[in-house]
Amino acid sequence: MRVLAAMSGGVDSAVAAARAVDAGHDVVGVHLALSRGSAGDGSAGPAPARARGCCTVEDAGDARRAADVLGIPFYVWDLSERFQADVVDDFTAEYAAGRTPNPCVRCNERVKFAALLDRALALGFDALATGHYARLEPSADGGPPTLHRARDAAKDQSYVLAVLPPERLARALLPLGDAASKAEVREEAAQRGLAVAEKPDSHDICFVPGGDARAWLAERVPRRPGLVRDEDGAVLAEHDGAAGFTVGQRRGLRVGRPAADGKPRYVLSLSVASGDVVVGPAERLERTRVVGGPPVWAGPPPAEGHRLGAQLRAHGAEVPCVLAGTDPLVLDLAEPVRGVAPGQTVALYDGTRVVGSATVERAA
Repeated sequence: MRVLAAMSGGVDSAVAAARAVDAGHDVVGVHLALSRGSAGDGSAGPAPARARGCCTVEDAGDARRAADVLGIPFYVWDLSERFQADVVDDFTAEYAAGRTPNPCVRCNERVKFAALLDRALALGFDALATGHYARLEPSADGGPPTLHRARDAAKDQSYVLAVLPPERLARALLPLGDAASKAEVREEAAQRGLAVAEKPDSHDICFVPGGDARAWLAERVPRRPGLVRDEDGAVLAEHDGAAGFTVGQRRGLRVGRPAADGKPRYVLSLSVASGDVVVGPAERLERTRVVGGPPVWAGPPPAEGHRLGAQLRAHGAEVPCVLAGTDPLVLDLAEPVRGVAPGQTVALYDGTRVVGSATVERAA
């Protein structure tokens, strides 16, 4: 097959490209320039400061050197406008509406497995290879492959791919899904002579310098001062804008006096319209029912009453649940989960297999 390998400049995507070559595919490497100046090719404008993020000028250089070692062609594609519209602007708009999005989910859905894959198919490639830790297994009925958790549970990234419809997964290659550990991947990279073998993993939101999302949003979302209240409506403090707060947040509330019971306060709810941010003790964050928007199913929807596993954060634990509704999605959780916020993604599992996903609309 002709395979386009997405190469971020990190060790995972470099080894994934190498394994695609070993499998006998005709591989071409591509690095995505997601901000002006990040391609390392003299494009105009500086790349924004980043904190352990990805897609910097240095990353483009690392990806190019890895492709040279593998002996494959390499290109840099500018998808900065698509990234700005579908990830950065979406992130800003969601927080401005009082919701909590996951930009990595959006990037994988709309940039890597939409814009990038569409361009690859238009150029005659058969598949897109990435360094995600997740597995694709043949479907029992001969249809598109099914998405499963990675062998290394600690590195599993099936959550951020759960939003992909079957037709997208059918064009994906995930060579790292069966890796026993990240240490194995780093050792393989070193044996192959890849300089990125010991490169640190990326963290934080790649387009937010220093990882301070609230400060970043304060510069982009119109400020509407409001009040921090307790559950009885008593005013505890003032704030300069509800956008940037999220359900479950503890830091940055600037509440002067301690609660009467001495317990820490957390954001329980917020209203961008009224400007009110309501805070209370951690146990008031517990939710046992989640309602989502229109779900994306990886196949025929399970029947109502089916027992599944729900994951509500990229690095969160899977929680047993019962499917109480499919349109809209309704989940009854077997145990309380704290800090479920509108805008989050919920991924659904049957064993290791991803069966669907949805965006959280509300929780109770």
